[in-house]
Amino acid sequence: MPAEEGWSSPPRVALQTVGCKLNQAETESLARSFSQAGYRVVAPSQTADVYVLNTCTVTHVADRKCRNLLRQARRRNPHALIVATGCYAERAPANLSRIDEVGLVVSNKDKGRLPEIVKSKGNEGCGQCSRGTASRMRARAMVNIHEGCNQHCSFCVVPSVRGQERSRPADDIIADIESRVAEGYKEVILTGTRIGRYEHGGGLRGLTERILQKTDVPRLRLSSLEPNDVTPDLLRLWRDSRLCPHIHMPLQSGSNPVLERMGRSYSADDYLRAAALAREAIPNLALTADIMVGFPGESDEEFGDSRRFCERFGFANMHVFPYSIRPGTRAARMANHVDDENKKQRCQLMLDLAGKSSQQFRERFLGRKMNVLWEGQKNKLWVGLTDNYLRVFLQDHGLNANVLMPTKIIGLHNGGLRGELISEGSGS
Repeated sequence: MPAEEGWSSPPRVALQTVGCKLNQAETESLARSFSQAGYRVVAPSQTADVYVLNTCTVTHVADRKCRNLLRQARRRNPHALIVATGCYAERAPANLSRIDEVGLVVSNKDKGRLPEIVKSKGNEGCGQCSRGTASRMRARAMVNIHEGCNQHCSFCVVPSVRGQERSRPADDIIADIESRVAEGYKEVILTGTRIGRYEHGGGLRGLTERILQKTDVPRLRLSSLEPNDVTPDLLRLWRDSRLCPHIHMPLQSGSNPVLERMGRSYSADDYLRAAALAREAIPNLALTADIMVGFPGESDEEFGDSRRFCERFGFANMHVFPYSIRPGTRAARMANHVDDENKKQRCQLMLDLAGKSSQQFRERFLGRKMNVLWEGQKNKLWVGLTDNYLRVFLQDHGLNANVLMPTKIIGLHNGGLRGELISEGSGS
């Protein structure tokens, strides 16, 4: 495409994501759309004519991170068009528009037309920049299958920023996956707001079975399930070794009274039953969870119940975060909000437990042979993922990115594992 006046030729766009895997999937799709429209996609750290931040607003911390990234982008790209889109842009567009560095705010419903909108914006605020290099292809691709939420948990703004639940046609999803495989991706992650609510053609089970039957994807991963989604029929699909033995199942709290105030659709016992089914059906399963602390009214006893639940459960990993007031939610109007100091202390206690639990899970795989998808280098170490979502580090070798290699796990390293490649013909 011809460059806008003052832009490089071809114009360069940098895209960055804050938040969930659905956001990441949308950013990947946007990168392809910009590329097809004639833009050159570069890394966020490089100089660009257009910088796009796909924002998150699930907590006040996410809001703050988005504002900081937008300001940093302006410092890196003083003449670029700075674009904010995503959930923060949907919830509070006026607030983002008041940030001096932001030149364009685009809602979720218009996000898919972003290349067209940016082009129509023309050369406002954009200048000549030095030539960059294209960002590397990732080894894992995210494919969106579902958006929106009808659940309305008392603490969550997702229904208001993502709208009602809707599922993509299965044929479109299959076509996307076939395209990603043809591009060389070794792993595809099915993502969405609530993928267990996928509604077409036999639901999530029918879609997953069809993907495994009709595509040659080497690895398929489901991004997040809720306890009610975990059924024997779905779990039988893990007999296909391409389906990754990893389930992220948000817990939020191990205390039933807190779960009730949150408006969650399950009890702690429901969660345990779903986990027991999954662990029985899937060898080497990694179960990970989100844990919220300091929800309004959470007493010391309720926090203790939640912590003891997590300790007994033995998660492979836990994403721990403090409750954050979201304007307009029921929880924001609840009484007895937990003070910041208490939330901080509870967060640290749960993080300490998360570290201990994660290490105990990783230790189970010491000495084992595992297939690792090597993604690239960081600090002179190769970094990759096992199928059950364990991070593995390897001393510098003559590897290429985006390869699956048998690897022996020989130790612990930096919150992950240390591996060594298994040579051909080795009996290790």
